[in-house]
Amino acid sequence: MQIEKKINEIPGFKNLELLATQVVEGFISGLHKSPFHGFSAEFAEHKIYNQGESTKHIDWKLFAKTDKLYTKRYEEETNLRCHLIIDNSSSMHYPKVKEFGIDSMNKIGFSVVACAAIMNLMKRQRDAVGLSVYGETYDYYASEKGSERHHQMLLAQLNALLGKSQKTTTTNTYGHLHLIAEKLKRRSLVFLFSDMFQSDTEETKLFEALQHLKYNKHEVILFHTFDKSKEQDFEFSNRPKRFVDVETGEYVNLYADNIRESYEKAVSKYFSDLKLKCGQYRIKYVRANTNEGFSKILTTYLLERQKFG
Repeated sequence: MQIEKKINEIPGFKNLELLATQVVEGFISGLHKSPFHGFSAEFAEHKIYNQGESTKHIDWKLFAKTDKLYTKRYEEETNLRCHLIIDNSSSMHYPKVKEFGIDSMNKIGFSVVACAAIMNLMKRQRDAVGLSVYGETYDYYASEKGSERHHQMLLAQLNALLGKSQKTTTTNTYGHLHLIAEKLKRRSLVFLFSDMFQSDTEETKLFEALQHLKYNKHEVILFHTFDKSKEQDFEFSNRPKRFVDVETGEYVNLYADNIRESYEKAVSKYFSDLKLKCGQYRIKYVRANTNEGFSKILTTYLLERQKFG
């Protein structure tokens, strides 16, 4: 696609805002028969014209295309608030990349670009966005705002995540999510980008924390971030390899063929169980494969925005 060629010309993520803009514009151009009435080429918000209303804001160009009357809503502030949460644990920095690019990114890089793209959409709709980042500690928090200064501050924070090499350490995900839940007082869309790596003993605590996030009528969407080609398909040559846990530093020496089948079954079951558990807790589960691009992420945002409003 032409948009992908343009993105590839950008060296790494040196201009995250430009990259996010091009991702969004490429996505919008692909929405041919869109169910999203609020998204035109200019990204004004629209509503169906009701007889008796002022004709001042009718979009006549849209009328010429659709033979239906819609009014623009450029001047109306929306009430949508969205809080983005990024898991910045050691495992999210897998695999290691020398230079970030649209064709060379790990889970943290994918999450950064996805969040920047969502922010770009929200900026066009004058919505308020906040950000939390956690790793070994609760690293960053910014409440939901819609100003240009706030937007630039969050972009700088996102970009900074790519330059930090994470040390091998475990992450108290559920503890950090409880802290974030305490800070979110007003009803918001909550998007969590995480690879959801935790021990079996932590699973119950983790879902209790996700349930905490649903207080105050928040809508919680989990983008389960993973690299399918490297973490699910297990495409390793059958030579002796040392597999290292990037969070604990523990390792095991194995021949890949000896465990390939059992590993793939275990991972498949893990994904199914996680999706089922999210359904039980009324948390929207979205598989975010870093190899598939950002259309699924942005489509989910648009759908959730419509339902939330």
